[in-house]
Amino acid sequence: MSEKKQDKQFFTVARVFFLLIVIPLSLMAILIANGIFKLGVTVKERAVNVLDQKSQEEIKIRAMNIADEVTNFLTERKKDALVATIIPATESAYKQFVNENRRNIWIKEGDKLKQVSAPIYTEMTFIDKNGNEVIKITNGEIASKAKLTNVSIPANTTYKSETYFASAKAINKGDVFVSPVTGWYVNRADFEKGKRFSGVIRFATPVYGKEGLQGIVQLALDYRHLGAYTDHVIPTQSAPVFEADASTGNYAYMVDNRGLMISHPNDYHIEGLYADGRPVQPLTEQTSAELTKKGEEVLNLNLMGFVDPNLPLIAKDAAAGKSGIKTYKFGGHTKLVAYAPIKFYTQDSPAPAGFGWIGMGVDVEKFSEVAAKATQNIDKEAKAWSTTIILILVISIIILFGIAALLSKGIARSIAAEVPPDAQGEGPFYDDDEEDK
Repeated sequence: MSEKKQDKQFFTVARVFFLLIVIPLSLMAILIANGIFKLGVTVKERAVNVLDQKSQEEIKIRAMNIADEVTNFLTERKKDALVATIIPATESAYKQFVNENRRNIWIKEGDKLKQVSAPIYTEMTFIDKNGNEVIKITNGEIASKAKLTNVSIPANTTYKSETYFASAKAINKGDVFVSPVTGWYVNRADFEKGKRFSGVIRFATPVYGKEGLQGIVQLALDYRHLGAYTDHVIPTQSAPVFEADASTGNYAYMVDNRGLMISHPNDYHIEGLYADGRPVQPLTEQTSAELTKKGEEVLNLNLMGFVDPNLPLIAKDAAAGKSGIKTYKFGGHTKLVAYAPIKFYTQDSPAPAGFGWIGMGVDVEKFSEVAAKATQNIDKEAKAWSTTIILILVISIIILFGIAALLSKGIARSIAAEVPPDAQGEGPFYDDDEEDK
């Protein structure tokens, strides 16, 4: 067989191998790569949805857990007030009661956070039925007689406008009056200089004896213990911080049953009092520009419809005792908030609104970071698999071409060996019919 014919047979066999092996393999690889790409897109979309739903649900559960913790904390304080009615009304007994009721709070030393023990109550007093303070413990120390006053007159109280004596005197035995959060207002300028809100919640209850009403016992809860439930929380992380940064959009806050902010990273949003006892007015659509210019930015979410219509709806839903998740616009950012009611009820804070509610706010862009990271990982995996398949395909084609070449040469030689050298080319041809003659 001529060399030209052998080469022709070789390439014919090679083409057959190419058609039978390489092309199907290539098509299969393309289909697999395309399938992986489509699967990556589908998984990515599902991951975003699942992560969003999962993260939202986790933040909501965290808000509910904090709300329950606050409920339990306030319930314990109510019990303390009732216990205070049965301990001896003496200076030493009251001082011991205050010093023994302590709780840890977070403080910052250098760059580290640590917990230290602090009294739960900044004040404990016994007030006679006419409003005169008889025994008073302030910051763990016994107040002198000269510092005792008649608190039936609101102007004589610490914050110049408190009515806890009249409120406690009007309730039944075994009931406890719980005041709103009360403290001096901290404006924006003072806050930026480092000043922080401080105040109290009054727990006051009547004391009865054989002759009827004997007086009132009052405990002043240190606000720091209440604020600690939200001050150190970032909704998207588990580790506590000393102070959340409101500019990130990720923080927790607390709202009372009137819709007023009582805990917030920016303390100038917390309701407070002027030096004469008058409350600082919250922002409204009409007063927002003027009050913001003054640095007085108290927030009442019931009045914040001019910022976003959803804000009053969130406050209304929470005041109805419901938990949920909603979005709203604030400061040019889309915010997601998970909210849960604080189910602590008193005569002055009845169900369903109770004491108030916990909000966990998250900037939507920040909220999407977790999902974005997951989708990036999925993209990397899909690209890695596609690259691997292409590499395997190229190597397989090279190997198959080598195998095809070897097989083709072998087959070509076999064919050449079977054909006699003189069977090709010009020469006489024989017909079987001629042999039969």
